[in-house]
Amino acid sequence: MLKKYKMEETKDQDIKQPKKGSFLKDLLSGSMVSEKLILNNLGYIALLAILAALYIANRYNAESITRETARLQSEIKDLRAEALSTSADLMFISRQSQVYSMIREKGLDLEELKTPPYKIVVNRK
Repeated sequence: MLKKYKMEETKDQDIKQPKKGSFLKDLLSGSMVSEKLILNNLGYIALLAILAALYIANRYNAESITRETARLQSEIKDLRAEALSTSADLMFISRQSQVYSMIREKGLDLEELKTPPYKIVVNRK
């Protein structure tokens, strides 16, 4: 009985101890990568994959926000220029001489006042 126990013990020791030269064989056959490295570090590899996906998504989102910001700034610049142009045109058209010439062009029977306007005051008690 003692001999059997020693035999089993030596068999277990042989299994636990890797043979010399098996590292290169395991590496070339792919069993080291598939069984030992990947299976032992599967959680870490999954974490790295998730972080990589989040990094890519964040980068894509940042680029789209940057493009939208540039587009809106360009639109603001165009609208500001249009507002200044419209304001200048309105100032030009609303001058008294321009109003008078537009009235004459359209053939309206309006005339300029020769006397200044006056205020009517009504006393109520």
